[in-house]
Amino acid sequence: MNTLFFHCRPGFEGEVCAEIAELAARLDVAGYSKAKPGGACAEFICSEAGDSARLMRGVRFNSLIFPRQWARGAFVSLPESERIGVLLEALADYPQCGSLWLEVVDTNEGKELSTFCKKFEAPLRKALRGAGKLVDDASKPRLLLTFKSGREVFAGIAEADNQAMWPMGIPRLKFPREAPSRSTLKLEEAWHHFIPRQQWDQRLAPGMTAVDLGAAPGGWTWQLVNREIRVTAVDNGPMAESLMYSGFVVHQRADGFLFRPRHPVHWMVCDIVEKPARTAALIETWLGEGLCREAVVNLKLPMKQRYAEVRRLLERIEAGFAARGVKVALACKQLYHDREEVTCHLRRLGK
Repeated sequence: MNTLFFHCRPGFEGEVCAEIAELAARLDVAGYSKAKPGGACAEFICSEAGDSARLMRGVRFNSLIFPRQWARGAFVSLPESERIGVLLEALADYPQCGSLWLEVVDTNEGKELSTFCKKFEAPLRKALRGAGKLVDDASKPRLLLTFKSGREVFAGIAEADNQAMWPMGIPRLKFPREAPSRSTLKLEEAWHHFIPRQQWDQRLAPGMTAVDLGAAPGGWTWQLVNREIRVTAVDNGPMAESLMYSGFVVHQRADGFLFRPRHPVHWMVCDIVEKPARTAALIETWLGEGLCREAVVNLKLPMKQRYAEVRRLLERIEAGFAARGVKVALACKQLYHDREEVTCHLRRLGK
């Protein structure tokens, strides 16, 4: 069980490898990363027994930027038949688990395995319960079985409170037909990832105020209006008429990088296609000057050295707040609905 397995967006395997190698070095965990380009997954192989568990204990999953899901364990080769018996034998030294997820990687080949997993899950679950390896206890680790094919599976575990909240890290969100663009799902996913669900009624409350920079045609504005939050939508382009009829939106035709509200607002959201350094400076201004209390902002990524660029930008933003003497909680994630970008959530602390 000395291998860590990670799911990620296809094409970002190198970013996962760079991120995990850096974190492992900080924790003095020896090992190496490897991945196949376009494989939607990566591995970190630890040199010493027990280091995979130590690495996972030293890192909060929600602090990772590019991995969608993780687990520690080992690959198991499966025969054409009697797969369950071979799996039970391979899991003999694994701890008792409180839940089971069967996963595949996010590739066309992986998706083709979904039907197999659905058929395989019920008899496997029954066998695991019969062997005492699976019980109904949410506090115990989760057993995560990632099928690379019908003949190879990564058998891994992750602690119940330190893993993705959805299988493979992919949220099952339904596109609302009333929303003017599919980008609306980015903001909804960001709320799920960054804000505990029990805090939504407090932090996304009706009557709050928000500014949406680069709003047109209104995908992110729709999410805010759906929470009955009053929005100033800033964009030189047209907004969806349905949003303007809602009574919750004021459209300002202006440059999102130059606009400033007359009064501080509860939320600022921004999904402008711009160089990430310029967007990072915008974030510093809005939170640093107290123009908003919380923000969700997308940073568009360069073609190369994407993890290094994200780390540089986050360090710059944090240094900017420190220089102002402002305390801000900052989190960053490449969400499932992101593409060549990452999403940042910021929350100003104190007054």
